[in-house]
Amino acid sequence: MRSEQTYDSRKTHTPEREAPSFSVLPYLAILGAVLLWGGSFSAMKIAVGALNPWSVMGVRMLMACMVAACLAPKLGPLPRKPADWRFIAPMIALQPCLYFVLESHALQYTTSSQAGIIAAFVPLMVAVGAAVFLGERLRANTLAGLALSIIGVGWLSLSGDSSEHASNPLLGNMLELSAMACAAGYMVLLKRLTSTHKPLTLTALQMAGGLVFFSPGLWMLWKQGLASLDWTVWLALIYLGAVVTLGAFGLYNYGISRMEAGKASIGVNLVPVAAAALGWIILGETLNATQIMASTLVLGGVWWSQRAGRR
Repeated sequence: MRSEQTYDSRKTHTPEREAPSFSVLPYLAILGAVLLWGGSFSAMKIAVGALNPWSVMGVRMLMACMVAACLAPKLGPLPRKPADWRFIAPMIALQPCLYFVLESHALQYTTSSQAGIIAAFVPLMVAVGAAVFLGERLRANTLAGLALSIIGVGWLSLSGDSSEHASNPLLGNMLELSAMACAAGYMVLLKRLTSTHKPLTLTALQMAGGLVFFSPGLWMLWKQGLASLDWTVWLALIYLGAVVTLGAFGLYNYGISRMEAGKASIGVNLVPVAAAALGWIILGETLNATQIMASTLVLGGVWWSQRAGRR
């Protein structure tokens, strides 16, 4: 009798609910994207030093579209509902069109290291945008970090000295900050769109829209002559077009489709580290003591905004 009761209790025992599965792939995708973006600042600095910014972007979009054409069988159906295009059109306008216009001109006036540090500002912008438009939670520490980063960006810009790498740091950094605002808007719109459309399809639409927008740059490049370009410029263009433009956006679009917009944007915090390191290694750029302190304030504000509530 005792053994039967023991058997029955085991038989009727309800197993514990299994924890939801965790996938590391979205995090690896975000990591790969931000590392590619970190290297893009040095490559872009090399390219805009030899070419008109519109020509650089025209080549980037053309190469990206050529790679995207090879992936055509994997693309999903194109959006047909007018309601979808109300979000897709502004997404393309923000990224790549306005974003790259602002950033390519910014790198004519500031260093790739300073531009990369300002890129750390994106997670805070995305957190605010996601709270307003997507209903994601916005904590008080995020607002405090936002205020610290704003002070740091202003300090970084005002403390910059004119040099061969940065002719007008204040102007360049303000253009870069405007580019980051465009990037934040793009990420919020993208998060909404990836719930109904394949990330690769949205990436291809971005590249196609960018090619149309920057097509005058290809004509400028044709008039200038391709034979006059140094091999380092061609290497930078290939990296920007075939690797960064499609690869980074494709990886990021995949990652953000499988996690919260605010959480995915935290990965952008790695961009300043990669940008500053590569700017020093490849271009010989440096930051003065005041700029290092200002950069610490920017990154400290981003870190503070993310620390509370995280395990």
